[in-house]
Parts: sequence; C-alpha cells; structure tokens
Amino acid sequence: MQVIYPFTAIVGQERMKRALILNAVHPLIGGVLIRGERGTAKSTAARGLAALLPAIDAVEGCPFACYADSPLGLCHVCGASALNGELKTGSRNTPFIDLPVSATEDRVVGTLDIEKAIRQGERHFEPGILAAANRGILYVDEVNLLDDHVVDLLLDSAAMGVNVVEREGISVQHPARFVLVGSMNPEEGDLRPQLLDRFAHAVDVVGIDEPRARVEILRRRTRFEQDADRFTLDFADEAKSLGKRIIDARRRYDSVTYTDKDLYTIAALTSSFNVDGHRADLVILNTARAQAAFDSRDAITDRDILLAAELALPHRMKKQPFQDTALQPEQLEANMRQARAEAEESEELMEEAEGDAATTEKKVTRVMTQRN
Repeated sequence: MQVIYPFTAIVGQERMKRALILNAVHPLIGGVLIRGERGTAKSTAARGLAALLPAIDAVEGCPFACYADSPLGLCHVCGASALNGELKTGSRNTPFIDLPVSATEDRVVGTLDIEKAIRQGERHFEPGILAAANRGILYVDEVNLLDDHVVDLLLDSAAMGVNVVEREGISVQHPARFVLVGSMNPEEGDLRPQLLDRFAHAVDVVGIDEPRARVEILRRRTRFEQDADRFTLDFADEAKSLGKRIIDARRRYDSVTYTDKDLYTIAALTSSFNVDGHRADLVILNTARAQAAFDSRDAITDRDILLAAELALPHRMKKQPFQDTALQPEQLEANMRQARAEAEESEELMEEAEGDAATTEKKVTRVMTQRN
C-alpha cells in the first residue's frame, strides 16, 4: 500500500493549498490549475488532499460511487437496484484518479456498446475515468500537453457535475462531481486562453527561497523517506481536523448568504480589471461562499471576496506585451476598496429611487381617491 505524503506537512504554498481546500468544499467551483516549476509540491498537494478526506458512503458495486440519498439522483445502475429494493451501501476511500496525458475521449467519458443495444435492446455502458473520479479528485499532470478536446470534456463535467455520453441516438448520463486539479510547467507551453479561462482558479507556485523554510522541507522529506508511517502519524491529528473542517464546510455551504451589495462589489471588482465575460464573477461568488463556510460563517465578507479574487482573476487578466500578469496585492486591495465604495453608492441610489417611486405612488393613490 502506497503511503501518501501528508497534505498538512507541506511547507508554505498557502495559496495553492487554499485553492485545493476550497474546491474540495464545493467541487462545482470548477477546478484549479497549478502552474509552476518542477519540484514545487504540485502533485504532492493533490494526492495529499485526497488522502486527508474521510471515507465516503457509496452504493456497493456502483462504478460511480453513488450516494444513496444524493440530491443529484442515482445512476442508471443504482436506479434499477433501488426499484428492486437491493440498494446496499458501504464505505470506500475518497477516489483519487490520475489521468494519463495519452488518454482518449472514450477512455475519459466511457463508451456505449452500440451492437449490444441494437441486437439485444440493452443499454450497455462501459464507465470511463469520469465515472471513477465521481465524488473524488481527478488529477491531470501536464494538462497543457493533453488534447484540447479532452480538456474541454473534463472542464464541462467539472462545471456541471454530470457526464453525458451520446451515440447513435442512445444517451447515458451519470454523476461526475469531482475536484479537477491540473498542473503544468509553463516552460513546456501554455494552455489556450479559452481553456485557461475555464479553470475556476489558477495558482502560480515557485520554489521557496527562505533558507529556514527550505531546511524544514529537507527535514520533513528525509523523515518521511526514513519512516513514512511514523511521519504520517505525527500529522494525523492535524489532517483529521482539516478533513472534518472541509466536511463541515460542505454541509454549511448552501446556507451561506450574500447581499446585493456583495454582488455589486464583485461586479465592480472584475470590471476594474477589464475581465471578459461573467465567469470570473460567478467563480468569485462561489469561492467566497466556500471560504465563509470553511471559516464557519453564514455570510460572506469583503475578506472572502478578496481571497476569492486572488484565485479567480490572475489568469483572466488581459496580458499586454512586456507586461507581467501577476496580480499585485496592493492593486487588488485598492480596486477592492473602490469596488466596495461603488457598491455602497449604487445601493444608496437604488434606495433613493425606491423612495421616490414610493412617494410618487402615494401621490397618485391620493389623487385617485380624491377624484372618486
């Protein structure tokens, strides 16, 4: 049995760890792209995240790890078993699926046996990688080297939480709700802007320069290689606590609220960076709610929006020639203050407009009454 380096033992790289945690809280955020040089714990963090999550309850024998009481519904296999009263559940580890760069479309989404469907009238589906990744983590190393069409399929499923396979008039769909984690080395080429925008979060990681932190990395890695079981046990309590926080945040997420002022702030913030489309706005809102849920709060704050913007905006900012696309904290904070001021001003204008409308309505009602 392979022993995974503990997620909580990773030194530094806080933004990368935060992005992974928030996607684990709410997988429909849309995944995270980790860009960085070799040896910066990209794959280690992805594997460690899956290892710290608690086991899941799933229908026994289900290739999709269906949850018996899932609000998204059961797959066609479990649906048939439920009708016959044969639905049994058991415990299994949170899936971690490593997608090879050579993966084809059929291998990813699954295949339909058309011959069997025509001859025997049976809908036979061979599940693919998306089925195996349901309710878990799908990790794609060197995602920039993967076929663009396959990347599109992964991103669509990650955003919708369902995989649909259609061939020759036959359609099969199954739940595919997973945390999509892609990693890449920018030196080996970049993703097309259209695909880059589809990743909800993007994090740039670099090697740590601070000598004390580098020494601590050496110490921990050496201890892990000498006695992995003992090293893992040393971080077990911290990992268990973090896993529980993620599960609690999942339950709290739907109850996290936001105001119209928060929406105006998000819209003004993305507009100030000249971001195309509206995907960034939605990502920031969902991420802010996940951050609030993770912090055990029931409403988002300006800080949640700011932390969400750090993950959602850098890869969506328009790049000019000879210009660094890195999002500077000072610039983000300044734009955030301006966005909040615009939101408050808009709210005041709306209140004044509503007040004028109410006054006008009262006047009209009074005049009509006098005429009658």
